[in-house]
Amino acid sequence: MAEYEAVIGLEVHAQLLTESKIFCSCSTRFGNDPNENVCPVCSGMPGVLPVLNERAVEYAAKMGMAIDCALNPVSVFARKNYFYPDLPKGYQISQFELPIAEHGKVDILVDGVAKTIGVTRIHMEEDAGKNIHSATDNASYVDLNRACVPLIEIVSEPDMRSADEAVAYLKELRSILVYLGICDGNMEEGSFRCDANVSIRPKGQEEFGTRAEIKNVNSFRNVHKAIEYEIQRQKDCLEDGEAIVQETRLYNPDKNVTASMRGKEEAHDYRYFPDPDLVPLKLDPAKLEQWKAQLPELPRVRRQRFENDFGLSANDAATITAERDLADYFEAACAAYAQPKKIANWIMSELLREMGEAKLAAAQLKLAPSDLAKLVKLVDEGVISGKIGKQIFPDLFAQGGDPEALVKAKGLVQISDSSALEEAIDAVLAASPAEVEAYKGGKTKLMGFFVGQVMKATKGQANPGLLNQLLAKKLS
Repeated sequence: MAEYEAVIGLEVHAQLLTESKIFCSCSTRFGNDPNENVCPVCSGMPGVLPVLNERAVEYAAKMGMAIDCALNPVSVFARKNYFYPDLPKGYQISQFELPIAEHGKVDILVDGVAKTIGVTRIHMEEDAGKNIHSATDNASYVDLNRACVPLIEIVSEPDMRSADEAVAYLKELRSILVYLGICDGNMEEGSFRCDANVSIRPKGQEEFGTRAEIKNVNSFRNVHKAIEYEIQRQKDCLEDGEAIVQETRLYNPDKNVTASMRGKEEAHDYRYFPDPDLVPLKLDPAKLEQWKAQLPELPRVRRQRFENDFGLSANDAATITAERDLADYFEAACAAYAQPKKIANWIMSELLREMGEAKLAAAQLKLAPSDLAKLVKLVDEGVISGKIGKQIFPDLFAQGGDPEALVKAKGLVQISDSSALEEAIDAVLAASPAEVEAYKGGKTKLMGFFVGQVMKATKGQANPGLLNQLLAKKLS
């Protein structure tokens, strides 16, 4: 049986965070009533003229700079001709032969192995509207709120060889976009979406196999599952003697299958030609220098700094820097209490778990970074135990506020007074003569039993270090 390898390239559409659309002044706000954000330009009325949004150009150029693309001093908008109900003009304004940026790269890390994924091009285009199909009404509707919303399409080289690499590339790309502040990265709302081109070939073969394009997969998990399924489907086809058909396929997450949607069009089928209503876009060198100076510290640089300066593990640094707001939160907490490894441990274990359950982003947290730092300090100083810290963490997460005040209000201050602890220990030992005898007879694992009983008697408030020390002394 032949051994195959996958060849994967991704086309990512990122909606730019402009307030108005790319060729008109309509709002880009998500969630408005259908056809509320519409004017004669984005609804394709005859005789209207598009006007390019400069902020969209700025954002596209910044993304090009961030992934080491060459920016073309002159780029051209083209008409991509096809008919679909959500495309009122009968064509989409995009870029074809001369995009705004080309030949970039994105570095990824999968299972500790670094790899560079090439980026073929970044081009600007407008989004289409949205078809809404109603089984109740037995009718289809078109919402043009999204028509003419500014997008950049980021086209990778076919450099990925597994679903893991594809998801790592997507996550890094999304992090860069969000760090730049040019896209919110929301896959559920469609502001960050991906088409995957997947083919397989016998290992060692240079020539690519026939590819299938999987459209608009809306989560990292589904991207992974769709690619894995498609690789296996193509292997099964070849092993059964069937030819792979070049086509567009849709992923069904409920059944975890891809299904044929249509035969794949080639570029020439779209009859691209320069848009006569838009002059070529010429980038001003002075503007480019200004935009370059505004670029923030990017995820890969911040990740490395967190490892070098804060001593974080590669995994912790990657997780914390994946979202810019979370990385800012971490740095603010460290500024309040300079124990980065301990703060990172609380973020990785307690904070991220609560955020996941509440489905909250770092920017929405009620627990201030300085209060998380104060909680870690309370544990360090022995005011409370780590167990009590974890016990009160859900309340702090839900309500925010001063952890010291909460500890006092709940009467949870750790008992570090030797005489008070000795009283509790004496009571436990007196109530457990058989266990004391067994311990002295060599069953030293019973130490855990005594610690547990004292902790129970003190409602978890005994200082663990002092407790162990006093117990060992009394049992010797």
